[in-house]
Amino acid sequence: MPTYASLSPAMVGFIEKTLSFSVASLEIADQRRAYSRMCEAFTPARSQDLDVRDLQLAGVLVRSYRPRYLSAEYPAPCVMYLHGGGWVVGDLDSHDFLTAALAIDLNAVVIAVDYRLAPEHPFPAGFGDCLAVWHALQVQAPRMDIDPHRVAIAGDSAGANLAAAVCLALRDAGERQPVGQALVYPGLGGGDDLPSRTECVDAPLLSTADLGFYRQLYMNESERSPYAMPLNATDFRGLAPAFIAVAQFDPLRDDGSCYERALREAGVATEFDPGLGLVHGSLRGKGHVPEVDALYRRLVSALLGFIRSSL
Repeated sequence: MPTYASLSPAMVGFIEKTLSFSVASLEIADQRRAYSRMCEAFTPARSQDLDVRDLQLAGVLVRSYRPRYLSAEYPAPCVMYLHGGGWVVGDLDSHDFLTAALAIDLNAVVIAVDYRLAPEHPFPAGFGDCLAVWHALQVQAPRMDIDPHRVAIAGDSAGANLAAAVCLALRDAGERQPVGQALVYPGLGGGDDLPSRTECVDAPLLSTADLGFYRQLYMNESERSPYAMPLNATDFRGLAPAFIAVAQFDPLRDDGSCYERALREAGVATEFDPGLGLVHGSLRGKGHVPEVDALYRRLVSALLGFIRSSL
């Protein structure tokens, strides 16, 4: 079980600032408002070198981040990004700190997806939105000046779950995979007996009890679909190359490590990041916590490898 003593001073400061926005209410509306306030406090001003537009793809609201100095000679590479938040909180604004930065640092278009949230829209609604946006992006790529053959998919936490599920669904349908999948501290439906569930039962920012709460809102207890719980897939062959980053002090840590092993054993190229000194949700500490900055650099490096691989 992690303690503040085992975390860096910068990480402790990030955790304390994050927790200062917490509310006692379990009402979903109150939770969403508190989450939005917390996210806003960690969101810097966007670069002026971005053209940012909200639009709809397949009836789903998305936000496009396009660097102004992209080459006009060739269609742009792209990353489709799915935000975290336990399938319950989060939106286009909550992860603007990350999606805007990725567009600049990758010199690529980033498409952030505002998928429907539980409990109003439980599984498979959010998953269906993400899959529909992927298909629409492929069809409309020429109009958007995007190269459909250089699109990666990425997400954190619940968004990483959705990214992995989209890859599984595309593989099962015999469709082309993304050039890569980047999954950051993913929740992939691992069992309650995984060591990280007990070792990190009271981890900062996400406890084992929190996992059960969010999962109950997103899916019913009998749900076994690999599109809800990717670790339930029976075949991991033919999936996109993967960058999988976990957090050392996170009850979801072993979901990511189990998934990386399953992909690797199935012949999928993988890169694994153990997230030493990190907690769940710590990407938001980018610019404030050195170990988070290191994770962000590894994420950028992995995504660059994916979107350049088909050149």
